[in-house]
Parts: sequence; C-alpha cells; structure tokens
Amino acid sequence: MGRETALVTGEWAEEHLGSDGVAFVETGNDDTAYRKGHIPGTVWINWSEFQDELRLGVIGREGFERLMRHKGIRNEDTLVLLSADANLLAALAYWYFTLYGHRSVKLLDGARRKWELDGRPLTTKVPDRPQSTYRATGQDASVRALRDDVIAGIGVRNILDVRAPEEYAGLAFAPGFAGEAFAPGHNPHEVAQRSGHVPGAVSLPWEAVVAEDGTFRSDEELAALYSGLDPVRGTITYCWVGARSAHSWFVLRELLGWPDVRNYDGSWAEYGSLIGVPVARGTDG
Repeated sequence: MGRETALVTGEWAEEHLGSDGVAFVETGNDDTAYRKGHIPGTVWINWSEFQDELRLGVIGREGFERLMRHKGIRNEDTLVLLSADANLLAALAYWYFTLYGHRSVKLLDGARRKWELDGRPLTTKVPDRPQSTYRATGQDASVRALRDDVIAGIGVRNILDVRAPEEYAGLAFAPGFAGEAFAPGHNPHEVAQRSGHVPGAVSLPWEAVVAEDGTFRSDEELAALYSGLDPVRGTITYCWVGARSAHSWFVLRELLGWPDVRNYDGSWAEYGSLIGVPVARGTDG
C-alpha cells in the first residue's frame, strides 16, 4: 500500500463526483453536519450501524452485507470514506471494510474540514442509490487482534497505546483532581474495571500523525514518529474501543506499509475488565 493507493486528494475526489464505480461514504456519531451539507452523492452511515449492540463490537458478516445492500454499496465500487475529527471514524470504517474484504477503499485526505476550507461543493440532497447485492468475505484475521493475541504479544510484538497520556498512565492529571483515568474525557459511563495500560505498550497518541489542516503528515514525518519501533516484530494498536487505534493502524499498515499490523478493537474497554491479565500504570511501559 501507500498514500497513492490508500488516500485521495480533494482534487481527485471532485473530479470523480458522479463517476460510476466510485461511492463516497461519510460516517460519524450523528448526521447533523451531513444534513447541513455534504459532498454531492455521499452516502451517510452512522458509526453505530457498524456495531452489534448485543454482542458488542463489529457486526457479523451477514449484518455487514445487509447494511451495504441497504446503502447501495456494491462490491465493485471504489469507496472514498470521510468523517470529522481528521477522519477518525472514517479510518475505523476503512478497517471494517478491510476486515470484510472490500477490494478498493480509500480515505479522503483532510476529510470534511479540508474540503470545506478549499471551498469545494456541498449539497443537502441525499442520494437515492438502488439496493445492491453486496457479498462480504469472512473476517480477515490478519488485520484484527483479539485479547489472547494481545496477551501473547506482550514482550514479543510492538504494542502501541494511542490513547491520551493520562489514559495510558491510568491517572487523571487534571488540576485539582487526582484519580484514575479510564476513558477519553473521563466519561463516567465508559469505565473498565481498572485503569492503566498493557505492560510494555508504547504511548503515542493517535492525533500526532495529523497536520493542522487535518491531512496526514508526510511519510518522512510519520516514519520519524514510529522510529523507535521495529516493524519486523509485528504491531498491535489499541485505544478505548478500537477507533483511535484503527486510525493508527491505517497509518502503519496502509501509509507506511508495515507488514503485520493488527487493530485490537476490543481495546481497553475489554482488556481493562479482564480478570487475571497483567496491567501496568504510570508513564513507563
């Protein structure tokens, strides 16, 4: 892979608006911004539609197929994904599509923010795509880490914690508050049984890879960020629920071409509640 195949520019995207075989997909937690204006022809898929609310985590193969058919996504389509927050949830959607074997999927570099800054066209018209006959493959185990993979990888693989430093340390450093940090924003509804990180994990917050305009930093800058890790060891990324870590997975696997990178989508929400697994706290691995 590489940025020439995993990313598209705004220029490329605008030139391909309305092209047969190119489908634009925007995702996020809610569609407020989408309804106010989106790239012409763009399909909206809420992040929650990819989730199994009972089993938790990504929906199964049949559910994924039903979702794609309902949205009019075809196997032969080249998908261009985007979201707010420097493509955070778009990168997670990219990982979902890769997990289920979609052949051609890309991120719009800079996402909504750069598209709007560049003054490119927006519309409020929702596209009406005919239902498709989408067929997904079985899950590609080479891009996904499960909890047993993480435990077995301690001291063997690169384990990359891309959460905020206080989440990694397991301590909240906010002024006047000394306590445990479990989840982003210290959300009281998102609490694992304990805080901390996987022993030996390296802390590198996900947003370090993004430039001010929301685009990805250059290959040279990205390589420098990860220079302390050995790609040959294999790498597992994790965060709270697999979204931020999917973004870092995208950078390592798709942009830098590292050979063995897996996203642990269970992440700390799962690992932090497992009984008997090793946990570390503080700023050291």
